[in-house]
Amino acid sequence: MAVTMAEITKLRNLTSAGLMDCKKALAETDGDIEAAVEILRKKGQAVAAKREDRQASEGCVIARTDGSFAAILALNCETDFVAKNAGFTALANKLMDLAMANKFKTVEELKAFTVDGLTVADLITEESGKTGEKTEIGAYEVIEAPTTAAYNHFNNKLAAIVGFNLEGVDAQIGREICMQIASMNPVAVSRQDVPQATIDQEIAVAVEKTKQEQVRKAVEAALKKAGLNPNHFDSEDHIESNISKGWITEEEAAKGREIIKTTAEAKAANLPEAMIQNIANGRLNKFFKESCLMEQEYVQDSKLTVGEFLDKTQKGLVAVNFKRVNLNQD
Repeated sequence: MAVTMAEITKLRNLTSAGLMDCKKALAETDGDIEAAVEILRKKGQAVAAKREDRQASEGCVIARTDGSFAAILALNCETDFVAKNAGFTALANKLMDLAMANKFKTVEELKAFTVDGLTVADLITEESGKTGEKTEIGAYEVIEAPTTAAYNHFNNKLAAIVGFNLEGVDAQIGREICMQIASMNPVAVSRQDVPQATIDQEIAVAVEKTKQEQVRKAVEAALKKAGLNPNHFDSEDHIESNISKGWITEEEAAKGREIIKTTAEAKAANLPEAMIQNIANGRLNKFFKESCLMEQEYVQDSKLTVGEFLDKTQKGLVAVNFKRVNLNQD
């Protein structure tokens, strides 16, 4: 039977599918709207399965707060073109509306929730059918605290939420701390919250870097004592280049190489362990100050740390948790 434009429009309004997809579904079902809707839903499932191995790195990130509850949701797709589509952003906001209304604590609870006979997971699958791209919830983060705050960056790719230990925190203060989190990307609230594996890795890197620096300083001193410019011997490629340019002779190059070898070996074998550990611990403290929210320099006032700013604003006020989602590379 012939499919009318009115029927196509009705089906399109119900599903947001493309005109040609609606026309084909109606033709296949002899104008049965409900059957056509089911076909389009199955089409969405087929698209989702077909594109399962694709990377969905674009999308829309939304953060919201409601008193003691805050959440971030990232609805991901494959291209920025789809991410900016009105239907896609509308779905992201709809999912966030559901999350905030029901205070879902996990993404599994959100996906299992039913709306008009369809689960959220089904709605996401349908979106894949409409856009032809893989669509998925890339992140769902939640904070519960006496006061929470949220910040959405202008490009809908970055958002942050934070929780405080006290009630009644000024909304602008909360927003500013969220902006700090968004821009400075801390790894933990305080140094006590940094995973031990991260601390161990930072110590190992700091120790190795300190050892290399001590060896390099000894080598530079030995080269200078021998009347050689350390800048001419900072790498083998540089040595060869300086020979070809006539800046050092073959004899000087050989002498420099021997000094580098013997001095480096001797220094590496006699590094003072206590000094190395002290310098490494200093580097670890620097890492804490740069990477822990409460110890970071407050971006609005470099004379204060975030912790000092919060306590100055409201005595005893501290951040207790935060979440940050960024679709762009940090």
